[in-house]
Amino acid sequence: MKLITWLKDLRNEDVDIAGGKGASLGEMWNAKLPVPPAFVVTSDAYKYFIEETKLKDEIKRVLSNIDVNNTEELISASKEVRGAIEKVKLPDDLKISVIEAYNTLCEMGGEEESFVAVRSSATAEDLPDASFAGQQETFLNMKGNEQVLKAVQECFSSLFTPRAIFYREEKGFDHFQVALAAVVQKMINADQAGVMFTVNPINHDYNQMVIEGAWGLGEGVVSGTVSPDTYIIEKNTEKIVDINVARKNTMFIKEDGVTKEVETPEDLKEKQVLTEELILNLQKVGKTIENHYKMPMDIEWAIKNGEIYMLQARPITTLGGKKEVKQSLDQDGKILLKGIGASPGIDFGKVKIISEIEQIGKILEGDVLVTKMTTPDMVPAMKRASAIVTDDGGLTCHAAIISRELGTPCVVGTKEATKVLKDNSCVTVDGEKGMVYDGKIGKKEENIQTQVIYAGSQVITATEIKANVSMPEVAERAAATGADGVGLLRAEHMILGTGVHPGKILKDKGEDALIEVFSEGIRKVADAFYPRPVTYRTLDAPTDEFVGLKGGEDEPHEHNPMMGWRGIRRGLDQPEILKCELKAIKKLREEGYRNINVMIPLVTNVDEIRKVKEISNEVGLKLMQDVEFGVMIETPAAALIIDEIIKEGIDFASLGTNDLTQYTIAIDRNNENVSKYYLENHPAVMKLIELVITSCKSAGVKTSICGQAGSRPQIVEKLVEWGITSISANIDAVETIRNVVARTEQKIILEAIRKQK
Repeated sequence: MKLITWLKDLRNEDVDIAGGKGASLGEMWNAKLPVPPAFVVTSDAYKYFIEETKLKDEIKRVLSNIDVNNTEELISASKEVRGAIEKVKLPDDLKISVIEAYNTLCEMGGEEESFVAVRSSATAEDLPDASFAGQQETFLNMKGNEQVLKAVQECFSSLFTPRAIFYREEKGFDHFQVALAAVVQKMINADQAGVMFTVNPINHDYNQMVIEGAWGLGEGVVSGTVSPDTYIIEKNTEKIVDINVARKNTMFIKEDGVTKEVETPEDLKEKQVLTEELILNLQKVGKTIENHYKMPMDIEWAIKNGEIYMLQARPITTLGGKKEVKQSLDQDGKILLKGIGASPGIDFGKVKIISEIEQIGKILEGDVLVTKMTTPDMVPAMKRASAIVTDDGGLTCHAAIISRELGTPCVVGTKEATKVLKDNSCVTVDGEKGMVYDGKIGKKEENIQTQVIYAGSQVITATEIKANVSMPEVAERAAATGADGVGLLRAEHMILGTGVHPGKILKDKGEDALIEVFSEGIRKVADAFYPRPVTYRTLDAPTDEFVGLKGGEDEPHEHNPMMGWRGIRRGLDQPEILKCELKAIKKLREEGYRNINVMIPLVTNVDEIRKVKEISNEVGLKLMQDVEFGVMIETPAAALIIDEIIKEGIDFASLGTNDLTQYTIAIDRNNENVSKYYLENHPAVMKLIELVITSCKSAGVKTSICGQAGSRPQIVEKLVEWGITSISANIDAVETIRNVVARTEQKIILEAIRKQK
């Protein structure tokens, strides 16, 4: 267990150790980019703290049976959990380790006590919404052992903000599957600071870079408290093509060792923050970072005495694919407000003005959320809103980033939305042009095919990189990653989303109704990815997931549902449901969807494959002829008889490493008592994976991986070496895995060339 690590020992792949922020800073440090020195209190330290202080049981108690849609209850639970975490004492060895590292950092700067920024850095790579901004907290201008220790502990507690709890509960993730590291970094008392996008996040122009800047510390820009200057630069000509100087009424500074928001001096309020020289110097550093990562980046920067520092860099997660839908209004309307178009799209609704967090319950589905500036705690309401309008903020504020990720029209920096707009009045919001119109105005849509040519954005790999999709609702976001298709489309959420047991749907509404449930969900994903392939996995819901549905009362009680009546064994026992899934595929194929493949879960013998083919023939869908057909390799049994499975006839085999691991090393992956022993890179698991890939490769059968291991760079390198055909990763990991694969493929080619010489 490593409690402390330094930037020199970290790379971009070390998210599990240092969180996303810490890993990225380590990557930049080792690339010799201008990064202030820092150490990281690791995720192991957080886990050790939670276990050693016996907080785990207390957190579980508070969060058990919480209704996350009840705002008051959610906020109350967050306060209680955070209070408990912040009250207990840090274990002595952890405390000493942090103090020693802080003292070393001070010595590096030749100071007795240095001011530092303590930044939360979550290891949330498995969460579907991990890329959303503002989930945890940062503490600026900390000085001395006591302040640093307190800030680290408060970073730990910020893993349980209302928003973080909301998403983990909503998506069904265990609260202890995510850990938190804390970056302790030398504080830059900035004269100017802000954010830089290496691709224009609004019009997705890859030749444009957007820089936002304000006076003082960058807190005002990131939080949206300050409306920043905006500069747009053409990368190929290094020409500044647009400058928007905002009125910056306040700024954040360090005063008496404390971060304060103060009124901006009158002569600076409307003065341009960055000179032309500084703008061009910043864009050069931005291009260097983009070229290093080989992808568009979102970067936080600071300038002190003319010297540039990079404080954070992460991939931009909101860029669209090649198919874009452009919207415009059918008619001109009365303009009520103008601001900065921060998230494209047009929508209308009733105005609901929110002046404090307790009012977010006012926001109903389809309302227009109007506020001074959104906060992370407002995200549940933002998801319900048809559009978002704020007084403050720029392109990189919280409201802008979250709205782009939600695909919700957003206008920021209007200065007076909360004063001009009236509660319950109807408005139309144009999130691209930055306009708010009176009343409801119709919109028109036009599909425009665009071909973006950008050498740095598309890394070409021989190994296909696909995405895992759990819910049809995230299909567009998954497609926008540029993934080569969907390696795993789960059926379970299509049923769980109805709240009704599939057997009850069949009984009460008939076969057509159940076919429609499956076909509607699959269609959304197939549409978003067309013509890229989508691999649909038939139902694999354990009994404990089905029992809570209407009509699920007759589900058997099982001591260990993970090893019970699930997978294809259940599908064959309930062929009437399996037939509906296959008929849904047939229906979609007849509608013209030629990009859907089928695979069956939890295979243990070839008889199961044979029976599925017979049932499919009965409904008129010929597997391996009408659609590609494959099996999940999730059991040691399936891996060990892979040659027999290949002989029975499959187009592809997909490794489900979550189950393969638990069945190989006898670890229930849902059992927290043994979770620390759950190792996807266990030698036995890796041998089974290698056996499947090499056997299939010899027989000309394609292979894929769609378990969590497909999102782990260390394992991915081995998969590529063995010759896997495709890797399906979590949505937020697609770009990272694509780059890992590219590097591995290049290494293999280079080694082959060297051997020939």
